[in-house]
Parts: sequence; C-alpha cells; structure tokens
Amino acid sequence: MAANEIRLDAEARTEFGKGAARRIRRDHKIPAVLYGHGTDPVHLTLPGHETMLALKNPNAILTIVLEGGENLALAKDVQRDPIKPVIDHVDLVIVRRGEKVTVDVVVHVEGEAAPETNVIVENGTLSVEADAMSIPESLTVSVEGLEAGSQVLAKDVELPSGVSLAADEELLVVNVTQQISEEEMEAELAEAEAEAGIEHEESDEEAAEREAAEGEEGEGDGESEGSDDEGDSDKE
Repeated sequence: MAANEIRLDAEARTEFGKGAARRIRRDHKIPAVLYGHGTDPVHLTLPGHETMLALKNPNAILTIVLEGGENLALAKDVQRDPIKPVIDHVDLVIVRRGEKVTVDVVVHVEGEAAPETNVIVENGTLSVEADAMSIPESLTVSVEGLEAGSQVLAKDVELPSGVSLAADEELLVVNVTQQISEEEMEAELAEAEAEAGIEHEESDEEAAEREAAEGEEGEGDGESEGSDDEGDSDKE
C-alpha cells in the first residue's frame, strides 16, 4: 500500500434524495458515488470520521472496500457544509496502479525574501500530472533572498521525479513586491476611495484638529490687520 493510500469500508446505498442523505449524515456517515473506467456509477456510504481524516490530503489514494471487492479511487469533488465542519457528499473516480492522473497539488513557500519585501502567493496550488500511486502531497517554492520584483512562475517550480507540469508554464505562482510604508498605504487607500466616490464622516478628533487649525489662521489674520492699523496711525 502506498504511503498516501487509505482503506475505507463502504456500504452500498439504495436510498436516494435529500431525506435519505440527511439520515445518512445523522448516522455520522457520508453519501458518495464511485465511477470511472467505463463502469456504472455505484452509490455508497462512507464512514464519516475516517473519510474526513483521509481527505485532509485531497489527493490521497482511497481503497474503497465494498462487498468484498476493492477499488482504488481519488476524491474528484468534495461538497462541504458551508457552516458545519462536515462533508455533505463525495464524488470518487476510479484509478488504476500505474495510471497517470492530473491533480492540483498545494504549493508551500519557504525561506525569507530580502528585507522590506512582501511575498504574495498568487496561486496556492499547481496542476501536475503524476502516477496515481506517487502523487506528491505538496510542492515547495523557496523565496530565500529574493529581491523585490522577483517572480516564481510555474516552470520555475521544482517537481519530483516522474511528475510533470500540467499548468501553463507562465502561470505566476509567487510574486515578491516592495514593501510600502503605512503612510503610502493610507494615501493609496484614500486615493482609491476618492475615485470610487466614498466619503467618510468627520470624526470628533478630526473636527477638533480642523477647528484648532482654523482658529490659528484666524489669529494670524487678526495680528496682520492690527499691524496695518498701527502703521496708518504713525503716518497720521
């Protein structure tokens, strides 16, 4: 058994519809369908806890044990509840040993870029082709010492032996940009809001600062006028 191969004991499913699916999930199980390689779709039920653990690695090879038979499968589509931490349904596609499959593999970034830079992961997964039994759990991209303006494209990512790139070679994976100051960020935000026509109500603090500034300007005008009057008196 491969390192990422997991056995799951399944049960045949004969009831369908939303009501049946809810009953299955109440029993802490997951409705699923298994298909591929010219076979008719098989509707089944998977053990909830074991399946959730198995699918923490989305590309894990699952050995589906059903009524004495076994099939190797990959999770093609996993439907998750938007609120609860549960899986609603799983589509499984049958694979064969030695078969090439195309999957999305997570990209992990390691290392420290040059000072005063931001490392932006533009694409967190990369599509690759690999033997079904040798799918990498992740791909590593090093940004160690990279200066602002550096980019890591899909073609730059080192792939394990036997794995080939299925994504566009020019796909931007990691972008290293110049870090901007807080003042520059606030200025850019203000400019963007102004272009969008967004206006903010003046806060009490801002109002107090504005009134104080206006008061200082008023005092300055008064002093200037007084000086002019005195000059006129001397002339008389």
